Amino acid sequence: MGYTTGQIIARALKCYGAPYVTGLPGHGNWSLLDAFLDEGCELPFVQVFHEQSAVHIADAHYRVTGQPIAATTSIGPGTTNTVIGLATAYADSTSLLLLTGSTATHMRNHGVMQELDRFHSPDFPAVSAAVTKRNFEMVKAIEAPFLMHRAFNAMLSGRPGPVHIEIPLDVQVEQADVDVADLKCRLPVGRPRADSDAVEAAVRLLGSAERPCIVAGGGAVMSDAAPELKSLVERLSIPVVYTWNGKGALPDDHPLNAGTAGWPGSLPGNTIAASADVVLSLGCKFTDWSASSWRRGATFSLPPGRLVQVDVDAAEIGKNYPAEVGVVADVKSALSDMLAVLSPEDDRRAARRRSGYLDELAGLKERWAEVLSPRRDHPGSPMTMLRVLHELRQVLPREGIVTVGSGHPQSSTKQAFPIYEPRTHITSGSFSPMGFAVPAAIGAKLAKPDTPVVCIVGDGDFMMTMQELAICAMRDLPVVFLILNNRGFISIRDGQHGLMTRQIGSEFNDLAGNEYSVDFAAMARTFGFEQAVRVADPTDLAGALQRALDSNEPAVVETLISRDASIAAAEVVGWWDFPLLPTAPAEVRADYEIGLREEQHL
Repeated sequence: MGYTTGQIIARALKCYGAPYVTGLPGHGNWSLLDAFLDEGCELPFVQVFHEQSAVHIADAHYRVTGQPIAATTSIGPGTTNTVIGLATAYADSTSLLLLTGSTATHMRNHGVMQELDRFHSPDFPAVSAAVTKRNFEMVKAIEAPFLMHRAFNAMLSGRPGPVHIEIPLDVQVEQADVDVADLKCRLPVGRPRADSDAVEAAVRLLGSAERPCIVAGGGAVMSDAAPELKSLVERLSIPVVYTWNGKGALPDDHPLNAGTAGWPGSLPGNTIAASADVVLSLGCKFTDWSASSWRRGATFSLPPGRLVQVDVDAAEIGKNYPAEVGVVADVKSALSDMLAVLSPEDDRRAARRRSGYLDELAGLKERWAEVLSPRRDHPGSPMTMLRVLHELRQVLPREGIVTVGSGHPQSSTKQAFPIYEPRTHITSGSFSPMGFAVPAAIGAKLAKPDTPVVCIVGDGDFMMTMQELAICAMRDLPVVFLILNNRGFISIRDGQHGLMTRQIGSEFNDLAGNEYSVDFAAMARTFGFEQAVRVADPTDLAGALQRALDSNEPAVVETLISRDASIAAAEVVGWWDFPLLPTAPAEVRADYEIGLREEQHL
């Protein structure tokens, strides 16, 4: 009789290294899920409470380990709830497999329950097409082995991304006398390597530079290029700046780490990047956030600076800035080839040429520490985010993983929370949805159960997916949720105040105008968290965090954060293009007009 489609999929996932499956059951996928209980097909199932969370869990698992896993949902609402998760993975180039149910083939176009069919049945693949690297519809059980190895091939080669397979209800229960394909025979061997002429041209350009700079993007982390990056920067004495997802490619305490670039960036990061005569880009898309909306001199100056751009995706080369040398390759292999071309004399020449440049970098970092000091060392209550992050860094081991929510917590962590190891700063750098950090922390902990994991999240973001605390309670997952409670979507509030001098819908206030807040520590205890505290005094925070980490239990540490825009969150460095209302303050309009004229992508 052979195996059912579900059994074939389960066997393939086991064979291809997935340690578990996550998702939410419904009538659209219960036949598929049933297979995970069968002999030879057994895979643990991690139940979630919202389908978006299942995709974020799978996404974070890949970011931490480089191993794709599967999420699964039913049909209709279950599938459409995954779109935010798919878009997050797609925008950040991370891999996962989404398995969804679909209307039985003999019932299509009849408008059965939860069927999307007004344009085409099934219609969800048309929805997922915009947010996936590939999507497939499985129409026969015999196709299952083929589509599974094609899905993993797509996820594990070239630029990573999510893949979607839709499986009709009747196909899920079909049987076929087939076996799982050997994935090793279905994947390309090795990493994409650069053209040798491009490598030599890149090295020559770097060697001739007076003020070179490297910008590490997410591709530098995802390609596991940290050792090669460290070797190159030390041999050629080149400062490194990083983007949202490039944080961790070089330890933040390395003397050649200039800090974050873009908006919000850092004083040393943006100064070094903007004044560079040669920029080596490693897996960086040069988004508006990472390049200060391409305003010349705010983060980059390209031109007059010259760009060497390394990316595994040829479509990114020259997209936002002209590249003098475009290198289509995996970052790790490209750096390895560059290192092979360098000679000891190149190293000595670089050290002689750049001693004054590196002294300048050291001075910029000292000045930056002074700029951040009022926020980082703020003694009052409510606290500042930088004070909270400073206290966390004192107790979290170097290899500890943080997942980060959107808004001010994300910006503050990027700017001022040191990261020392790759794949330990898990953030959504491109799509930046609320609701990512909580399930991402669960995915990170499932991926690395022996590594401390802390979720850094604002109260508005936390409430998007806080129901997933139940996963930690039921599975006894020792994740620490550090809730930065400023009673609102305050990053949006600050933007509204800065551009329009008033806010709407971004503060949590009652009808009388008083601040409204949930007591998250008390709420966590109703989920079954024994470790749940609200901390008001900053001198108590390190101890509370240490106890939470030492408990090896699920924990919530809630901190009350100031709403004072002058100190509460990240220092505003860099520029972001916000088209303005006619009522915007005159000085804001004047700066905007100047910035718009200086944008280099136009």
